[in-house]
Amino acid sequence: MYKEYAGIVKAWEATVRKTQHSAKKRANSIFAAMSVAPADDEPGPGELHHAEKAIPNGDFYTGQWMDNMPHGHGKYLWTDGCMYVGEWYKGKTLGKGKFSWPSGATYEGDFKSGYMDGKGTYTGSSGDTYRGCWVMNLKHGQGTQNYANGDYYEGEWRRGFQDGQGRYQWKNENHYIGQWKNGKINGNGTMIWNNGNRYDGCWEDGLPKGNGTFRWADGSCYVGVWSKDPTEQTGTFYPSDSSETEMSSDPQEIFAEYLNDFVLCSGERILIYPSQKMISWSGLDLDSPQKQTISKKGNDGNRRLRRTSVDGKVSNSSFESLNDGSNEASSRNGIGTHQLQDLDSKGKRQSNLRFQPAKRQGITISKGHKNYELMLNLQLGIRHSVGRPAPATSLDLKSSAFDPKEKVWTKFPPEGSKYTPPHQSSDFRWKDYCPVVFRTLRKLFKVDPADYMLSICGNDALRELSSPGKSGSFFYLTHDDRYMIKTMRKAEVKVLLRMLPAYYKHVRSFENTLVTKFYGLHCVRLTGTSQKKVRFVIMGNLFCSEYTIHRRFDLKGSSHGRITDKPEAEIDGTTTLKDLDLNYIFRLQKIWFQEFCRQVDKDCDFLEQERIMDYSLLVGLHFQETSYREVSTPGSHHSGSNPDYEADGQLRADKEQDSARWASISLGINLPARAERTVRQGEPEAQLVGEPTGELYDVIIFFGIIDILQDYDISKKLEHAYKSFQYDPSSISAVDPKQYSKRFRDFIFRIFVEDT
Repeated sequence: MYKEYAGIVKAWEATVRKTQHSAKKRANSIFAAMSVAPADDEPGPGELHHAEKAIPNGDFYTGQWMDNMPHGHGKYLWTDGCMYVGEWYKGKTLGKGKFSWPSGATYEGDFKSGYMDGKGTYTGSSGDTYRGCWVMNLKHGQGTQNYANGDYYEGEWRRGFQDGQGRYQWKNENHYIGQWKNGKINGNGTMIWNNGNRYDGCWEDGLPKGNGTFRWADGSCYVGVWSKDPTEQTGTFYPSDSSETEMSSDPQEIFAEYLNDFVLCSGERILIYPSQKMISWSGLDLDSPQKQTISKKGNDGNRRLRRTSVDGKVSNSSFESLNDGSNEASSRNGIGTHQLQDLDSKGKRQSNLRFQPAKRQGITISKGHKNYELMLNLQLGIRHSVGRPAPATSLDLKSSAFDPKEKVWTKFPPEGSKYTPPHQSSDFRWKDYCPVVFRTLRKLFKVDPADYMLSICGNDALRELSSPGKSGSFFYLTHDDRYMIKTMRKAEVKVLLRMLPAYYKHVRSFENTLVTKFYGLHCVRLTGTSQKKVRFVIMGNLFCSEYTIHRRFDLKGSSHGRITDKPEAEIDGTTTLKDLDLNYIFRLQKIWFQEFCRQVDKDCDFLEQERIMDYSLLVGLHFQETSYREVSTPGSHHSGSNPDYEADGQLRADKEQDSARWASISLGINLPARAERTVRQGEPEAQLVGEPTGELYDVIIFFGIIDILQDYDISKKLEHAYKSFQYDPSSISAVDPKQYSKRFRDFIFRIFVEDT
């Protein structure tokens, strides 16, 4: 095994040396033979011509060229041995093409904006072959996979995993036909063995779970409830009249012999995607190669090119044009800001976005803070609630678990008790609302109890957001930004408890729901004369990400009062802008746009049925063109003779980070998209959505539906009646839930569109 691996490594190294040598040789021959052509013969802006270009980092391109970037049909060869041959559009792979890796793996099919996207075939170096649909580098849609070990799958895929209806056949001809979820057998399905035995029934996480029937080839069967836990197994054995052999009627024996071990081939993993190899062409003066230099000292004033090689190395090569001081000037003028310039096809500046440097939200609650004791009480209570032993719960909850009276009070005296530890805070009582439901919700949302406790109750303090919301509620963030804690009015608690059964059913039915995720509902009551009660809910933080959020918007689809009264110079990534501040529309790829529309409709139907209004779509934007300034810091890279060299620790970290980044894409989270700038004509109130300008930015977008605990009670009805006398009734937030839902959808579907 070791010899075989060593041989592969040597072959790969030889390929790298060969490709690097050939690229340099071609570059030298091109530049040696290059002469200055008369100005009249040079191609003008927008003219397509053939070109051969040696890139300063050693890469090489040959093919059609326009406006100083690949456009048309061309071939690009990376120094590490990767190669792309196919169609280009303004410097990005778009259309039909073929990408090959030094390992021998290839992808041939459709590309879009650098991604494997459309229909295509991936053939791995080990012999795995996938033919089917792709969306943004991931298998998504109908597809077939032939595995190197002889296994075969045909069916639906979702974000890189088998998901939906599909058929898997092992090389020994055993096969499963049925439902899948996240790469595992899950739902209703049938397993058929090559000896004629079969199981029909329910599955969960790759094993039988729930009602099902096991049939032997001779007609005998066992009907019952199946589970990995023997105590949950029940059923009845029915022998066949024609049976000549004695069958086991013990479900545990049947489970152990037939139903306990189904090994699925994971297939070959793509470590580096073609989109991660793409470079930014703006700012590269390739028509004047003698003026190009590669900086080895990492000057932050220069534009950095972050390029990932097939083995996961990250190189940061700085390009500077000696006859152009614009980069240096912009660096001086933009101290303390992130600056993004978009260039049109002729190289003219279209816009200039400036982003204030990212800062952490909130004020750390340290000793002496007015809410320091409340934070200690909260942390003690959470630690007690989550750490308390509890029986394993099924996702099928009894109706009694949702009873608003289902709550648990616990006393926390300072000296401690049989169930609680001693503490330095004042005496208080702690209440858990519907603990079984919220424990099951955390399980449903795949929240690890230990991580949950560590985030909220670890050694790090919470952070309090500087100002309360419009309702007077205060917000707290955990130190890792994963969870947000909101204080609640009694009326909001009642609304959440009332809608909890429908909420649970909704989030269980729709894995990609955009509505807020709730993890716990609690109350702290201080003892003594005040008897003060503080109720709060724990929610997921939509913007917990390694990406910097440059802009955030709270969008309702109304116009009255929906503008931020703040000077532009003071707006940063923590400022929540509103509807009339919005100056973009968001373009999603077709598959994501369709899923987005379906989910918004489902979520709005749910909120409408629960008589909820005044909710918002919270949107966060990370502009990708700023990433090259954020991914590295001065001194983080070696300045030796090899610009691609990095320490092994950094190399591994970057590979893991990239893999996690791609795997974490889901609806509303880490979703690549394009933002198109818009402008309004006249007064903002007269035009809620501006006119598109054609200025496009690659962004990572985050979005979710928040503030879902405001029902249309008598106070909101009075507010609607009062404001209707003064303003256009369609412009105010407080409207009937049905009308609110329609207006919200109409607005959201105008600002989110399909990217064509």
